Amino acid sequence: MDVSEATWVLSNLVYLTLCRSIRLLGLLARGEAAKDLEILVLRHQLPVLGRQVPRPRLEPADRALLAAVSRALPRVRWSCFFVQPETLLRWHRRLVAGAWTYPRRGQGRPPLDTTSSS
Repeated sequence: MDVSEATWVLSNLVYLTLCRSIRLLGLLARGEAAKDLEILVLRHQLPVLGRQVPRPRLEPADRALLAAVSRALPRVRWSCFFVQPETLLRWHRRLVAGAWTYPRRGQGRPPLDTTSSS
């Protein structure tokens, strides 16, 4: 990497850090009404996008995150999820069952070494 490329990378890093810092300050200074309005807009966008995509394909990490977050929220707030509450409970049960699954051992006694048996 030459000096001009390193300078370009460093200036981009400084710029991105500055942008993120300004965004963070804006979030901290924003009032509750603005946050509620943004949440309302985001909740409206979800059904609009849901009409464009027939069914989202969730990866195991997505399922784990949704199941973990659902345990932190009261059940009356589960309407914010785009899956049924039964689905969240099923994912949570699978995660808990997987945490208590131990690797299987081999069947029976291990074979004896042929050189030591006389």
